[in-house]
Amino acid sequence: MERDAMIVAGIGLRAAATAEALDAALTATGQAPDTLACLEAKATPALRDMARARALPLTLLTEAEIAGIETPTRSARILARFATGSVAEAAALAALRKTGHEARIIAPRVTSPCGRVTVALAQGRPI
Repeated sequence: MERDAMIVAGIGLRAAATAEALDAALTATGQAPDTLACLEAKATPALRDMARARALPLTLLTEAEIAGIETPTRSARILARFATGSVAEAAALAALRKTGHEARIIAPRVTSPCGRVTVALAQGRPI
């Protein structure tokens, strides 16, 4: 993988997600992202605290910004609610595209052991 390219960790989470669950899911990807991305409505204090602790910028997205994005994995529940197969994967892709990058998933979503957090990685290069 090209390390000069930007890596975004897209995050999907439930309101009860703890910092430990966020950290576990992010660590499970096996890579260090350059930035985090999630839905604005899901940016919990635990997520904001983790972003600060890791000194990572946090890109907040609207539901409209992730709707319709094709993702490698698909959840019927998420598709019905957000019009995309995976919030984590769509957030990672949308954050890169929003800043003028080509984007591709390099690590499909992984789920924390408690099931409250999903994280996916996308990599992008400026267009």
